[in-house]
Amino acid sequence: MPEFLNSSFGLKLTIPQVVEEILRFMQTEPKRSYKVTIGTDSQLLASGRVDFVTAIVIHRVGNGGRYFWRRLDSQKTHNLRDRIIREVLISLEIAKKLLTEFEGTNIPSFDFEIHADVGEHGPTSAMIQEVVGMIRANNFEAKTKPESYAASKVADRHV
Repeated sequence: MPEFLNSSFGLKLTIPQVVEEILRFMQTEPKRSYKVTIGTDSQLLASGRVDFVTAIVIHRVGNGGRYFWRRLDSQKTHNLRDRIIREVLISLEIAKKLLTEFEGTNIPSFDFEIHADVGEHGPTSAMIQEVVGMIRANNFEAKTKPESYAASKVADRHV
């Protein structure tokens, strides 16, 4: 069964279709700078289960962008640390799938980042080094709050 993401226009797309949309967006202005970011946010539900929402954002630096998102079935987690680690693992998983789809395409150059919903203020501050280390160990650039807009702003809209 294929995995679907929602577009900001309300369409359900597979990962290969998302890559086609990203390519189409980038090829309209190939000389511009682009940034592809992935971030996941979660929300603890009253039932003790957690909703995870992942966003893929294509940003034409200085001139807008598009995004795609998906919601994963709720899963039980034991504490905040488990939730944050799961968010990062979900982002890493979709990042690898996306980059695999990019292979062999004629895509303009772009920066690629994983955004983690952790920051220096609040209960996630003790996890920054661990989360950034996980992301960097997978050879991705890591961003945390307040720069982690894919997780803390875009994905957050849909949890």
